[in-house]
Amino acid sequence: MTPETLAANAPAHPARRLSLAGREALTFYLCISPWLVGLLVFTLGPIAASFWYSLTRWDLLSAPQFIGLRNYTHMVDDRLFWQSLRVTLHYTLLYVPTELIGGLILALLMNQRGIRSMRVVRTIYYLPSVLSGVAFVVVWMWLFHPTAGLINGTLARVGIVGPRWLADPNTALYALWIMSLWGLGRTAVIFLAGLKQVPQPLYEAASMDGAGAWRSFWSVTLPLITPTIFFNLVLSIIATFQTFTSAFVATNGGPLDSTLFYVLYLYRQAFQYFAMGYAAALAWVLFVIILLLTLLILRSGTWWVFYDGEAAQ
Repeated sequence: MTPETLAANAPAHPARRLSLAGREALTFYLCISPWLVGLLVFTLGPIAASFWYSLTRWDLLSAPQFIGLRNYTHMVDDRLFWQSLRVTLHYTLLYVPTELIGGLILALLMNQRGIRSMRVVRTIYYLPSVLSGVAFVVVWMWLFHPTAGLINGTLARVGIVGPRWLADPNTALYALWIMSLWGLGRTAVIFLAGLKQVPQPLYEAASMDGAGAWRSFWSVTLPLITPTIFFNLVLSIIATFQTFTSAFVATNGGPLDSTLFYVLYLYRQAFQYFAMGYAAALAWVLFVIILLLTLLILRSGTWWVFYDGEAAQ
């Protein structure tokens, strides 16, 4: 073989291969650089800054003063911190089961076959969940008005004296809970997508074995939509712990702090009292609470969530 042939058949030089790989890597990082910059500037940067500020005393006007863990230890003696946490937990225990059960029932109704205009019905149920939070809260404030509201006006027609709803500390939180059910369409649509994934032949096989509607739901539908239930459960818990708009607009935490949600209390500390360091510490405590609850749900999911038609153990 001639020297020219040997040179042509020789493997590429390692430096040239590295150079090509380097150019490909550079091209890749240049393509994702807008996302990386956004992640660093608007996500990771503020997260790191909030942790630093949680260790300081800062009023937004003067320079932050490092105080260590004093913001965190102050929460132990902060009555409103415990009140906001208690209100948020109470609301979560009310709302999460209602959203899951109500959304599933609504999805089962919307999944019925042979009903005309079902797409229109689905759209009507879903539309409230995409409306502005402030807009629907204002509507419900009128509905819950003690004297001029539609709800108490209707009760008065049948001789029932309605409660004061948002003005009564005993009913204000329950009024916000009823108000939140306005957005069940979002959960129902997700459940509907899960129901559409259940194979129809399984229902036919269950029917041939003599299973009725309830037995088919319990033995076929429910196990196969447990991933959807799991997904909605996680989203619902995260959303309830971040409740803010309804309480801020309708009651502003009152009456008598009966609707003082955790995020509303955090907002007060940050933008009313200008205790930004303490507000940052509250935010990190909220992050830890949500993280622990999410991990607990993920751990429990191995016992009750079944994928790809797994049978319950």
